[in-house]
Amino acid sequence: MNQSKRAINMLEGSLWDKILRFALPLAATGILQQLFNAADIAVVGRFTGAQGALAMAAVGANTPVIGLILNLFIGVSLGTNVVIANSVGRRDSASIQKAVHTSITFAVVSGVVIGLFSELLAETIMTAQQVPAEVLPLAVLYFRVYMAGIPVILLYNFESAIFRGIGRPKVPLIALMISGVLNVLLNLLFVVGLHRTVDGVAIATVLSNCVSSLILLRFLMKTEEAYRIQLRQLGINGPILARILRIGIPAGIQSAVFAFANIIIQTAINSLGTVVMAASSAAYNVEVLIYYLLNGFSQACTTFVGQNYGAGKIDRCKKAMGLCLLEGVAAMGTAIVMVLLIGRGILSIFNNDPQVIEIGYVRLTVIFSAYIFTLSYEVLSGYMRGFGISVVPAVITMIVICGVRITWIYTVFPKIHTFLCIMMAYPFSLSATALCMLIALLLLRPARKRRRQAAQI
Repeated sequence: MNQSKRAINMLEGSLWDKILRFALPLAATGILQQLFNAADIAVVGRFTGAQGALAMAAVGANTPVIGLILNLFIGVSLGTNVVIANSVGRRDSASIQKAVHTSITFAVVSGVVIGLFSELLAETIMTAQQVPAEVLPLAVLYFRVYMAGIPVILLYNFESAIFRGIGRPKVPLIALMISGVLNVLLNLLFVVGLHRTVDGVAIATVLSNCVSSLILLRFLMKTEEAYRIQLRQLGINGPILARILRIGIPAGIQSAVFAFANIIIQTAINSLGTVVMAASSAAYNVEVLIYYLLNGFSQACTTFVGQNYGAGKIDRCKKAMGLCLLEGVAAMGTAIVMVLLIGRGILSIFNNDPQVIEIGYVRLTVIFSAYIFTLSYEVLSGYMRGFGISVVPAVITMIVICGVRITWIYTVFPKIHTFLCIMMAYPFSLSATALCMLIALLLLRPARKRRRQAAQI
């Protein structure tokens, strides 16, 4: 198998520049997704007249359950990323073909099944979340329309994982830029022009995701590389799917449980009143942008290690991890300093209440102070996943982060009933997770284990 001329060659030459070329487009993809989501909420809140508040509440009521489903399958798609990266490293064209066709089929079939169940259980799901009666009809409407498009939404995410695995992260970014602009225009068309409410925003989201997934699908069908899709070959390869799920399911469950722990924290924040809720929400929309930056280096570590592990180049695996940590610290530190310098001004865009701005700034300073631990455990877990070790980082994250945060909220917060106290759950949980991840890596030593296996062959 020849290395694609446009793909990043992770197996030869310098690593530091290639890691940047891989990580930064991934970070930009996450940031753009967040900005486009914010635009959705802004349109539905500003242009639905008297129903503005109800419409925003309806979209917000959908966030936990939709986020849970998407996080689960985005985690599973990480298995596709690793399996393809390993196959690229081994120059195994046959395995790449099987993984690509299995992933596409799995994404569409899973999307159809989940979509059908969601249509049947929409009202039950919203009622179980205790959505207020006046919001319930709009919340159910949004959920049904959005979930009707879940097959193409999952398809885009698995296609993106394929491009990450082969070393071409810019392609999904370009598709997202096109569909994101289309999403904003369609939002305005349906909500402002056609006077729709939450269904207009949901339809716009589905149509724009359909466009992005079709762009990537067409690219995969037209390429002459080993990852080309041929419709007649679509189907499930059992052993390949088992490998994808073995890596992806722990990562998906980790994301789902992580979301549950954050719901517990949000409940505690809600108990402090609307001003604190508004401040925390505004700060979250700022801090998550930096998270996508460091997550880009985590995914870069997974893919670079995955390819070099497949090629048997273990020294490059370790070097890639070290460079992802160093470059991640530099990029993240620069971004944090810039954001903190203008943080109050950024927060004022969401709400110009001085109290909201100050409370939001408290959240930014506390969370950002702990992001060094976030970067550390993300990159270390990405390193282990590149070797196919997925259960261990997932279990550590679930037990330590979720355990510390839930324990903190139910033991410390009742005694110190302040916003700062809630925020301190983050540095404690993140530092403990980073330490446990380092200990696990030192105990497992996947690079040493791989060398021993190679010596025995």
